Amino acid sequence: MSFQAYLDNIEAKTGLTPRQFVELANERGFGPETKATPIVAWLAEDYGLGRGHAMALVHVITKGPQISAKHVDSGGAHSDPVDTLWLDGAATNPHG
Repeated sequence: MSFQAYLDNIEAKTGLTPRQFVELANERGFGPETKATPIVAWLAEDYGLGRGHAMALVHVITKGPQISAKHVDSGGAHSDPVDTLWLDGAATNPHG
């Protein structure tokens, strides 16, 4: 599953866009310096997200929407069509 697909599935499950999760994380004091463990625990406890989905949000919360070029059109399990994740909702994603 691509990183974007993880984010889109999270939105479908929770009704919150990735950008809304980033804002909620910032309100909790989570940011670039935060380790994955407390973010994963928060997402599991409050939203019922599993580790894989939570780790996609950890990336966005701690590193922003840019992903490594190695994941762009790689044909691998986490292949995405572009190097920037869409955070404003699946319905408005210009890349489909």
